[in-house]
Amino acid sequence: MRLDARALENNFVRLEPFTAELEPEVRAALDCDPEAWNGMVSAAYGPHFDGWWSAALRAMETGSRIAYAVRRKADGAVVGTSSLYEIRPEHRRCEVGSTFYRPEARGGPVNPACKRLLLGHAFDAGAVRVEIITDALNAGSAAAIRKLGARDEGVLRKHKITWTGRVRDTAQFAVLDEDWPEVRRRLDERLAKFG
Repeated sequence: MRLDARALENNFVRLEPFTAELEPEVRAALDCDPEAWNGMVSAAYGPHFDGWWSAALRAMETGSRIAYAVRRKADGAVVGTSSLYEIRPEHRRCEVGSTFYRPEARGGPVNPACKRLLLGHAFDAGAVRVEIITDALNAGSAAAIRKLGARDEGVLRKHKITWTGRVRDTAQFAVLDEDWPEVRRRLDERLAKFG
């Protein structure tokens, strides 16, 4: 499995790997909704952005992550971020996550369009497993992951510590290479409804 850091694009979004030029737009997109960051391992709004941005760039340099700015094609605005991370070529697996969208970009085509691109990129590169995880307390996120067609694999107890210091249980989901054709079909059908 070899994942390259290149832009990914469909009718709804363009995913652009982080570069120094994107920093102001990403900062502006993430500097909102502090409550939504509470269940995340790290925060990227306001005073937390610089450390988060630097960590993302370092992970990209090591090849363990490809962090993307999510640009909504309808208006050209950067509305959030998502990543392929925990990239493990030796096991042909990675995770999709570190995802945050501005409130007005939630609930429409942005998330399924991003997941379609990220999952497609991973499986096209030879992945046999793509994991998607969320805070076990985040029922909305878990429902969205199930709607994608990812399989529920249970809860990892005391799996991570959030930036607020809370010990977090993590709900784990995965899409395997044999699941991907059906997941892809379902995502394509959902996106077709948005025109």
